[in-house]
Amino acid sequence: MKILMASAAAIGAMSVGASAENSGPVRIGVLTDVSGQFSHESGDGAITAVKMAVEDFGGKVLDRPLEVVVADHQNKPEVAVATAREWYESQGVTMINNLINSGIALAVTQVAKDEDKIAIVNGSGSSRLTNDGCTPNSIHYSYDTYALANGTASQLISQGMKNWFFLTADYAFGHALEADATQIVKADGGEVSGSVRYPIETSDHSAFMLQAQASPAQVVALAGSGTTFVNAVKSASEFGLGASGKTVAGLLVWDTDVHSLGLDTAQGMILTNAFYWDRDDETRAFAKRFQERVGRPPHMGDAGDYSSTIHYLKAVQSAGTTDTQQVMAKMRETPVNDFFAKNGKIREDGRMVHDMYVYQVKTPAESAGEWDILKLVTTIPGDKAFRPLSESQCPLVK
Repeated sequence: MKILMASAAAIGAMSVGASAENSGPVRIGVLTDVSGQFSHESGDGAITAVKMAVEDFGGKVLDRPLEVVVADHQNKPEVAVATAREWYESQGVTMINNLINSGIALAVTQVAKDEDKIAIVNGSGSSRLTNDGCTPNSIHYSYDTYALANGTASQLISQGMKNWFFLTADYAFGHALEADATQIVKADGGEVSGSVRYPIETSDHSAFMLQAQASPAQVVALAGSGTTFVNAVKSASEFGLGASGKTVAGLLVWDTDVHSLGLDTAQGMILTNAFYWDRDDETRAFAKRFQERVGRPPHMGDAGDYSSTIHYLKAVQSAGTTDTQQVMAKMRETPVNDFFAKNGKIREDGRMVHDMYVYQVKTPAESAGEWDILKLVTTIPGDKAFRPLSESQCPLVK
């Protein structure tokens, strides 16, 4: 197990027990993919964002020093669960953030429930986290598969593209994204002509692309993330799916994916996002500070990691304690108003509701710089973006 340690102040002796709970450091964990296929969507960016939040908060809360503990979960649920349990039980960690990889997020949020600690998900997208997998101890902050599918599917169907084919990564996130998109496509009068699932470690999409190419679908929707998503888009381009008249839709597209693909390949793609660094003066100000550290602008995961950490620390300060349920109550009752979201609200199912945005990838001619990659198509109000509570299977919803 690879574990890294970092601190907002000098890291001293790691005392635990009753005295640590009252006067020792308050520890925040960042459980993320440091070196694997999702590291470009989390990793150093997530770690930096949480550290920046701790520093901007002043490095302490309730007169106790703040420390950040970091681990690489290696995309192995057993590693993530063991790390989370150790942090909560013996390392004084009160909140774990990021949790990219939906299978890991679903597992660790259950550990948080068992240990009565807090887990905040920014890296993962499965809408199960606030549906049948919800807990009273977890928050799904940045985005989810329902909102992504809702924005992109609705936009393309409004343009007359009603016949869909899914190329889906074979793990929890991909399954959830395909299921949510299928529901929305059919609700909007569209149809699904087929789907195929690929292993998340695959580098050869040829057989899958041939099936997509042979389908009558107008839209080939890629339900995946990380390097396999990038490889799938490149493969779609090599197989000429776009040239044959099909629209390739990315149901989760990170800024880093677009940058990796290049505008020549990604131009024109419709995508849904929670945050774009060049949206307004506030986002640009945060992006400038972040880029000085990481070498690239922040994406929605990074922005969510920062915003949710600040929100958590404000709730601890307001509650006057790190007690989980008191802090969760404060987080739910306090709106989120910062560069990430305006009038964001954490519902009883753990979903942080905020506006989402449909973007189109710019052409090379439209771009003014390396990271000038997206143009806004439309804004989706928060109450329209996410799954309504009336459709929720979360047992916490009354």
